[in-house]
Amino acid sequence: MSKATSTDTQSPAPHDADRHDLIRVHGARENNLKDVNVEIPKRRLTVFTGVSGSGKSSLVFDTIAAESQRLINETYSAFVQGFMPNLARPEVDVLDGLTTAITVDQQRMGADPRSTVGTATDANAMLRILFSRLGTPHIGPPSAYAFNVPSVKASGAITVDRGAKKAEKVTFTRTGGMCPNCEGRGKVSDIDLSQLYDDTKSLSEGAFTIPGWKSDSPWTVGIYAESGLLDPHKPIREFTEREMRDFLHGEPTKVKVNGVNLTYEGLIPKIQKSFLSKDKEAMQPHIRAFVERAVTFTDCPECDGTRLAEGARSSKIRGISIADACRMEIRDLAAWVRELTEPSVAPLLTTLQQTLDSFVEIGLGYLSLERPSGTLSGGEAQRVKMIRHLGSSLTDVTYVFDEPTTGLHPHDIQRMNDLLLRLRDKGNTVLVVEHKPEVIAIADHVVDLGPGAGTGGGAVCYEGAVEGLRASGTITGRHLDDRARLKDTVREPTGALEIRGATANNLRDVDVDVPLGVLTVITGVAGSGKSSLMHGSVPADAGVVSVDQTPIKGSRRSNPATYTGLLDPIRKAFAKVNGVKPALFSANSEGACPTCNGAGVVFTDLGMMASVSTTCEDCEGKRFQPAVLEYHLGGRDISEVLAMSVSEAEEFFGSGEARTPAAHRILERLVDVGLGYLSLGQPLTTLSGGERQRLKLATHMAEKGGVYVLDEPTTGLHLADVEQLLGLLDRLVESGKSVIVIEHHQAVMAHADWIIDLGPGAGHDGGRIVFEGTPADLVAARSTLTGEHLAAYVGA
Repeated sequence: MSKATSTDTQSPAPHDADRHDLIRVHGARENNLKDVNVEIPKRRLTVFTGVSGSGKSSLVFDTIAAESQRLINETYSAFVQGFMPNLARPEVDVLDGLTTAITVDQQRMGADPRSTVGTATDANAMLRILFSRLGTPHIGPPSAYAFNVPSVKASGAITVDRGAKKAEKVTFTRTGGMCPNCEGRGKVSDIDLSQLYDDTKSLSEGAFTIPGWKSDSPWTVGIYAESGLLDPHKPIREFTEREMRDFLHGEPTKVKVNGVNLTYEGLIPKIQKSFLSKDKEAMQPHIRAFVERAVTFTDCPECDGTRLAEGARSSKIRGISIADACRMEIRDLAAWVRELTEPSVAPLLTTLQQTLDSFVEIGLGYLSLERPSGTLSGGEAQRVKMIRHLGSSLTDVTYVFDEPTTGLHPHDIQRMNDLLLRLRDKGNTVLVVEHKPEVIAIADHVVDLGPGAGTGGGAVCYEGAVEGLRASGTITGRHLDDRARLKDTVREPTGALEIRGATANNLRDVDVDVPLGVLTVITGVAGSGKSSLMHGSVPADAGVVSVDQTPIKGSRRSNPATYTGLLDPIRKAFAKVNGVKPALFSANSEGACPTCNGAGVVFTDLGMMASVSTTCEDCEGKRFQPAVLEYHLGGRDISEVLAMSVSEAEEFFGSGEARTPAAHRILERLVDVGLGYLSLGQPLTTLSGGERQRLKLATHMAEKGGVYVLDEPTTGLHLADVEQLLGLLDRLVESGKSVIVIEHHQAVMAHADWIIDLGPGAGHDGGRIVFEGTPADLVAARSTLTGEHLAAYVGA
């Protein structure tokens, strides 16, 4: 009996299925990883740390998440796979214990003019169903409230092949919600005529102010002056109504100019064909500047910018139309939906309520559903993508986040931490690439990569609990408790950038003098109006250079060497030493490998399946003809130079046979902005937002004077690199530049000469200046959220 009792009290042996509680990575060699072996606990929160370029993203995104996605794609049929991107297997020996990976990254959402916050989530779809059920007057199905669906009417005859063939008359109608004037974009473009000509002058006096329109050209100015349709000696403002119509909107007409048959057409269609139909980014800088001046975008006068047809705007629930609902701040919309108690749509209301509450919970309650998704910052885009996962019933999923605190005020970071822990507590594995100590502190497990960046990184320096990281002696461990201190003295401004009556977005008639010649930091919670103040309200003639994190235009052939102009002095140096043409050392010109046309990879089309890219066998990915690689500079060929890191190249071009002062100056600036680990030939498409911003900053540093606006330059920076950034900002100010930084990092705030704090909250609770003064005054006053957090940070 006692034996039986003892058997009953023993815990059962663990089930075999419960032993798979680790993600095992062995021999990872993707990018700069050096045979990395790690074991990551499942259903826990693991934070990956290390300096920029140490290999965090290579391990988390390019190895673990990429292989999970590849294996899932292989479960689909070959036909379905044909519509999916082809993913190569990562360079790794063993990947075991993977679960479905959901990547929530900072890639900006598509800038399609018809994409909004509402369409990017399911909120708009649910609102459309709600209005089609409860809206009065009833105007039709959900599509009648969709600004992406046009109204269609058609009629005709069809013949059906059954029995006796008989033509049947049919009519088809579909009620859509798209505004017919702006086609659902909410904006219409207009040409500012004052940018095309000076109406006080005649054509013969050189009235045109269009770039490239010379007075002696028969194709441009000549065709108007000599057409016989206009008086070339009369000031344009004195043209008759008919002359003005012919001048601006005239239909294509054959005319003879100096004995040559030419086609005359109105100025506006001519400008639209010659300038506005072309890719703006491919234009020369002065042409692009002209187009940006000449073309204005205004709210559609018919729909008042709502994108919706009159019928959709007339149908209301309790006095609110769908246009009104989409225009509300989401937290106000959530309150309105909560008041609706219609049993017939109760499940829909519950789901819509949960979605809207998720926006508020994640710190995006200040957005509206009509906000174009292309205008969201990287951090806002990442949090919008999180919305759909918060209420998900899926468990045992691996969620992968890329710096989820980007763009968040210290006040909001705790809320983000709670969300990450909530995802974990539902039974999911949460992997986070992060630099903020507040997020590292909540980790169950930490993987620290390094010790350096690029070729100096790619190894696991520490693996374990957070407390062990502090005592580990790694760069992250040593800097985890770093705190910047307030400056003893601040610089005196040399002038002021005056902003008057700013009302962009949520700004409330703001008047502010931004000091120049010093380091000014603009602070405030996310959505308080910082970007609206600095990007949307600064006078156009203030000479401000905005250095932000938007993608750099260019193909995968573009790299740091081409973008910064570094490749020009390098090509000339190779050409001079070897006595050949510089064009040979360009992979986009004469020196390109003929097999891959200088791309380094060959794309193979597999019919219905996705095309596959493979390294070019002829040039082995080096991009150049074999004959070009015979030429050397300082013992290196051009492909070896492009494979160098910026730091290596700075040393290489700084002395000896390869000494090239013009190249060395550019490389010094790249090192100054913390990009020493990038390779010269790395495609720009692979750079993060923070890396893109620092690359742009390096190109602008050569300019004299100027006012620079930086948008969160600490994004993607390790704790150890923030000190280097502060030194760089100081050097910029000391060189005569005025530096204005939009920033949440307390170390940058503490280092500022002047702080302008917006708030007190986000959306309609923000848009006001709540503090102006020195960091010491802000800490002493503790009158704002920023002041409280900065005081806690500096230990005041």
